[in-house]
Amino acid sequence: MTLKIGMIGTNFISDDFCEAAAQVPGAELFAIYSRRQETGDAFAAKHGIPRVYTDYNEFLASGLDAVYVASPNSAHCSQTLKALNRKKHVLCEKVMAVNEQEVRSMIDCARQNNVVLLEAMRPDFDPAYDLIEQTLPRIGKLRRATFEFCQYSSRYDSFREGVVQNAFNPELGNAAVMDIGVYCIHSLVRLFGTPKSIKAISTKLPNGFDGSGIVLMEYDDMTAEAVYSKIAVSVNPSVIQGEDGSIMIDYISKPETISLRLREGSRDTLTGGRIEKLPYTPVKNNMIFEIQEFLKLVEMNEVNHKYLKYSLHTIRVLDEIKRQAGIRF
Repeated sequence: MTLKIGMIGTNFISDDFCEAAAQVPGAELFAIYSRRQETGDAFAAKHGIPRVYTDYNEFLASGLDAVYVASPNSAHCSQTLKALNRKKHVLCEKVMAVNEQEVRSMIDCARQNNVVLLEAMRPDFDPAYDLIEQTLPRIGKLRRATFEFCQYSSRYDSFREGVVQNAFNPELGNAAVMDIGVYCIHSLVRLFGTPKSIKAISTKLPNGFDGSGIVLMEYDDMTAEAVYSKIAVSVNPSVIQGEDGSIMIDYISKPETISLRLREGSRDTLTGGRIEKLPYTPVKNNMIFEIQEFLKLVEMNEVNHKYLKYSLHTIRVLDEIKRQAGIRF
């Protein structure tokens, strides 16, 4: 099966997507949609994409099978709904939409049109997370998890100089919790389910943008913590603590090293240096895994797949975080 994919968005994440798609058999970069012709032409030339469109309806009518949506968060819902109603499968960048109402409308539309909708949430598809789940019983009863993603944005320097780019513009549905905090929150929800209660604290920039924050999530027998930032960097690993040991994850969105430390003192590196122990081959760009899964779901026509549940539960948590922290778009 060859899936003709049309792309929306020409930023760095789209570059990563093109690089990954080139390594996945059956994925064909068919067209690019951009609001500006010159931007679309430059991106198409860079990645060998044969068709460029500045009219969205013409783009959808070009013969493509699926759409990869990497536009600003505020545009995800409207662009996705139009594509789904044209019977196009959609792989939508995280976050899928800015609130639960939008996510529900997208899921309902995909089901009504019998096409696949999938959120491009890297951890959902990276085999490293399967390895984490398989290792959880070794650390005993779970008591605490701290997932941390603090990454100084390359666009923050411009903000500090008075230039507000899209990445720091709350009017586009952007916030640090939506951009990178979601990796922590989504992964916690996937591994441990929806929390009983949530407590959120946000650090705001002068324009009201959510620059960093902490989210405490309560479960029956454990607590979880999501720490995120676009205005500072951290070298701390993410940690899952059990009564018999801990699992440490170096990079939450694309794990490269996962370590196990048991209470009696023994240690084990599950990935990284001891490659022979891995049940999969590590890759530099783990977007490969989400594209592979997307093609598989399309081929099997799995419209009601499990990942929709993860996306829906995560957006509910995000809505509560935004409400408590006063994050408004």
